[in-house]
Amino acid sequence: MLKVENITKKYGDNVAVDNLSFTVDEGEIFGLLGENGAGKTTTFRIIMGLLEPNEGKVTLDGKKIDYNETDYIGFVTEERSLLTKLSVQEQIEFYGTLKGLDKKNITERLDYWLERFEITSYKDRKIKELSKGNQQKIQFISAIINEPKLLILDEPFTGLDPINVKLMKEAIYSLKEKGCSIIFSSHQMEYIEDFCEKLILLVKGKSILNGKLADIKESYAKKNILIKGNDIDITAIKKIKGVISVENTRGEYLIKVENKSVAPKVFALVKNSEITKYDVVEPTLNEIFIEAVGGIHE
Repeated sequence: MLKVENITKKYGDNVAVDNLSFTVDEGEIFGLLGENGAGKTTTFRIIMGLLEPNEGKVTLDGKKIDYNETDYIGFVTEERSLLTKLSVQEQIEFYGTLKGLDKKNITERLDYWLERFEITSYKDRKIKELSKGNQQKIQFISAIINEPKLLILDEPFTGLDPINVKLMKEAIYSLKEKGCSIIFSSHQMEYIEDFCEKLILLVKGKSILNGKLADIKESYAKKNILIKGNDIDITAIKKIKGVISVENTRGEYLIKVENKSVAPKVFALVKNSEITKYDVVEPTLNEIFIEAVGGIHE
């Protein structure tokens, strides 16, 4: 288990991380969200022992993270950190050796992951000769070659097409099933919704949302109604108190309302029309993010 307890990091008068706390259990995928400059990178560096917080502490399985514990951590950075003049084999041997592995273990694990990612023929190719997507796969392998207890993923799907995103997702789920604690950071909210049971949203280094994704969505007052059908009086729907907006998207009407109590009023108005679909759904994480962060900026 990763435990972050009341960490604060200051650079002069600037507070990069402000009294931040969260836990990531074994086999859990945890979302760390925020705009650029929100404090995510500083938080990652503190977790990996690269920075010391001014206040608070971080532990992995109850131990303070030092050079011994970092051998159990993997990190996929948003910016690639590969040595492009090396071959794939040389690259992974280099990182594996840094993590204390012997050559036999490194080679066995590398062969497994190359086969899983369907790139076995690239073992002796130079990194610079690979496509961006395949470089991203090698970056991922370099981060997990030590079979980490904790894996930090910062925009891990950069440069991947849908087929390779699927392969990467399957790899991440397999690590989760083996008990790896995973912190997932992305600006693509659909990935956070796919992966994360819990999340935290940072604004200027401070947590403004923290908890289970399902609970956050449930507690968010605004809801969406999806309606499909004929003879729907959109003008009348727009006049209902509590209706925020009505959009026609791909043959369906998306009606945003202030809270659940507005939904029966909308239904009462459309129930005699030729309705083929009527769903009250939770807002997307993207909507919650925009409103939460936008509200802070106002």
